[in-house]
Amino acid sequence: MTHKSGFVNIIGKPNAGKSTLVNALVGENMSIINSKPQTTRHRIFAIINSDDFQIILSDTPGLIKKPAYVMQEKMNRFAYSTFEDADVFLVVTDGGVPSEIPDSALKRLKESAVPKILIVNKADQLSDSQIENSIHEWEKEVDFCKTLLISALHKINTGLVLHHILENLKEGPAWYPKDQITDKPERFFVSEIIRNQILSLYHQEIPYSTEVIVTSFKEDPGKDLVKIHAEIIVSRKSQKPIIIGKGGAGIKQLGIESRKGIEAFLERRVYLELFVKVKDNWRDDERMLREFGYSQ
Repeated sequence: MTHKSGFVNIIGKPNAGKSTLVNALVGENMSIINSKPQTTRHRIFAIINSDDFQIILSDTPGLIKKPAYVMQEKMNRFAYSTFEDADVFLVVTDGGVPSEIPDSALKRLKESAVPKILIVNKADQLSDSQIENSIHEWEKEVDFCKTLLISALHKINTGLVLHHILENLKEGPAWYPKDQITDKPERFFVSEIIRNQILSLYHQEIPYSTEVIVTSFKEDPGKDLVKIHAEIIVSRKSQKPIIIGKGGAGIKQLGIESRKGIEAFLERRVYLELFVKVKDNWRDDERMLREFGYSQ
């Protein structure tokens, strides 16, 4: 029996639905999903395993045309790193045109010799003319082996995406153990769950000014309990009382919603403590960004 494998790298602008597509294909909440743009900040591998194939899906931050912070520059580098190891590219757009991504990324995409599949996501929300224009503009610039119309949210035609990925993968070994579904540890997803709740519960600049660091993750097998301490990093002193809320109501609600998500993910009871710390202008601080995992 032949075995296919490879790295399927997903690129596009922020909020085009890349993470939603990954989750639809994998069947797990592997990537943070929120309606706000610039939600994914790191490169995340999600692994689909079968007896005769292994697909390593690479979800990346949306390509930002004009980064406002060093953090966003590093997020772009995570996305650009996909040009180095792709076996197949999925280019995801929600009805836009090639100018929605940086010129340098478009140039590298055009020059890449690997198979490229254009994914027009949210097609159920687009008019025929929007779809036709989007496909026309993308196909003028890039040589795609296939174009697919999908709705990742409603899992419309996501099976076709998987089919055409497999058509374009070559024979190869399993790069990861067959029971592994991601390259990230549990701590990473815990911090992402908390950050997702910040994105949902707070508004304006607050979600984009925060980072979540899990400082302690202790399992108590006898009680089927995980004790987690996490720090919410904000970039200005004025943001701390907003996170905490009047009489602590904000951080209490954040803790309740985060704990629910973490318990569902870990399938264990969770004791969660949250703390808020101010790190002035951390998004432009190289040392702190390295500490927070922005090492590209």
